[in-house]
This record gives sequence, structure tokens and C-alpha cells, in this order.
Amino acid sequence: MKKKAYLLLENGKVFEGEAFGAERECVGELVFTTGMVGYLETLTDPSYYGQIVMQTFPLVGNYGVIPDDFESAKPHLKAYIVREWCQEPSNFRSEGALDAFLKANDIPGLCGIDTRALTRIVREHGVMNARITYSPNPKVDDELRSYRVTDAVRSVSTGETLTDGEGRRVVLIDFGAKSHIERELVSRGCEVITVPYSTTADEILALKPSGVMLSNGPGDPSENKDAIKAIKKLVRERVPMFGICLGHQLLALANGAKTEKLKYGHRGGNQPALELATGRVYITSQNHGYAVVSSSLPDYAHESFINVNDKTCEGVEYTNSPAFSVQFHPEACAGPRDTAWLFDKFVSMCEEVR
Repeated sequence: MKKKAYLLLENGKVFEGEAFGAERECVGELVFTTGMVGYLETLTDPSYYGQIVMQTFPLVGNYGVIPDDFESAKPHLKAYIVREWCQEPSNFRSEGALDAFLKANDIPGLCGIDTRALTRIVREHGVMNARITYSPNPKVDDELRSYRVTDAVRSVSTGETLTDGEGRRVVLIDFGAKSHIERELVSRGCEVITVPYSTTADEILALKPSGVMLSNGPGDPSENKDAIKAIKKLVRERVPMFGICLGHQLLALANGAKTEKLKYGHRGGNQPALELATGRVYITSQNHGYAVVSSSLPDYAHESFINVNDKTCEGVEYTNSPAFSVQFHPEACAGPRDTAWLFDKFVSMCEEVR
């Protein structure tokens, strides 16, 4: 018999469900993702650090656990919520079941709740804190109200310098990088040197890179003061740069722009991004709760993409240095790969500047 578990929202609303995965209580920031596939990429995306992630798609786990699809070595989210999890996965690549994977990584799971109703609450009231508990009468307390995602980048970034591939040298600053960013660069003939988030501009310049990649990552971008300082110097040195997600936000902050927290963010594999220069709409994979404030961009920067749904900034081109960035994920695995050509653009930029 499955154990009863409860989700207590910061506004006092309680959802009853069943426990799976690791059996322990936790508090986190509740967010939802609309991806219909790619739950393994979601579970192992470092950008979900400190968050309780809910899948809006009703059935999760049907193709099991496939390590080759992971975006990092382990999950960084606080807990995982699904409508229904598949107990008997079927896929020739599967190496286990979702329940066992969550147990092995000490991630609590909650299933059997009305995820549609829960999603509507988050959409209407915004992202809020939540607790997974086994008490049938949970109460909102100071711990729940005061929870904040902090030290996010420091907690997920690599602690050492790593090298992969051969060719033109690209330094990848790891703010919580998804592994497919490195794979896309290596497949294009790059030697990728992955460095910790705290690496200084002088240390990066000493590596003599053809370009610098600013990765995705979790948390409030404005908290990363040292990283913003390093990026500012790389801008002054006119080092070619490409930023994705958090990297996009940090590059904007380094150029004097501002960021803001969205009501419930963009998370999933079906976000439409309009390329302003061509009028073409790309369906993109996204995972972010903050956005660059378009009106705060300096005169030497202009929007290249906007979100079709809410018109938020999805990309920026800079003329003061060879740099550009996007809010979405062109390396999207799983998800649409329509914008993978942006890696080609970055590699070409590195060649031109060299």
C-alpha cells in the first residue's frame, strides 16, 4: 500500500497524494514544466536547483532511466511531482525505473494529485513555496514562508577545470551547465575548457580562448556579482561570447541592463520565440524564472528574439563587442533543435575575430 503524502502551498492550500521516491519531507519553490517528453533532462537540469518541479504532462517514467540522456551527473531539484508515474517502463535503452532513481538520489516524489488544478494555481497566483509532508494536517509556518533559493550557482558549478575535444579553444563558464552545451561545441570542432563559476577574467584570458560560452544555471542572476564583474572585463577585451539562459541574463547585467523575476516563468519544450530580424517563429525549450528587462538595454544592444506569448526578451545582440545571447536553449535535449544554428554562428564569430 502506497503511503499518503501531502503538498502544502504557501497560501495554505493542501493537495493529498501518494509518496514515491525518497521518503522525506522538504520545502522548495514550486514551479511547473509543460514538457511532454524529456523528464530525465528535466530531473538532471541544474537550473532546477532548490525547486519542487511539477510535470503538467500526466504520465511520467514510461521510458525508464537512461543515463546517456542526463544533463548533469545527478538531480539538483528539491522534489518531483507527477500525476502518474509508470511502474513498468519499456525502452531498450532503459537502465531502471523512475522510483528507484529518485530513491538513489534522495529526491522525494509525489504522485496522484490533480496537477492540472495545481498548475492553474501557480499560473494565477505566481510561483510560491511549498512543502511535501506526511502530516495529514500541515500548517504554514515561518520556514515555509521564508524559503528562498540561495547560493544556487555555487552549489551546482564544477569545482575543477575540465577539458574535452580538440580544435578552436572555447572556455565554458559553468554556472550550472547542461552537458549538451559542451557536446554541441565539441561536435563543431572545439576544444572546450569548462571552468568554475568563480574563475576570474584574467584566469580566462590566460587560457587564450577563441571565445567564451556563458552557460545556463539556477537562481537570481543579480546575486552573481563576481561573475558579472568578470564578464564586464571580457566585454572590454572584446572576447567573443555566447550566453544561454542565465548566461544571457549575466551578459545583460554586465552591460548595465536589469533583470526581473517573472510571475511563473517559462519552463517546457514549447515556448515560441520570434526572431525580430526575419519574422520567423522558433519553438524553443526553456527553463527560467527571470528575464532581461528590454527597456533597460543600453543603446549598443538590441533585442534579437522576443517571446510570442508575453513579449519578454528572448535574445540580445551587442555592437560594443562580439557577443550575443538567448534566453532559450538551442542545445535542447529533449526538445526542439530548430535553433542549434546559433552554435554555428558562435563558432563563426570566434573564427572571424581570431
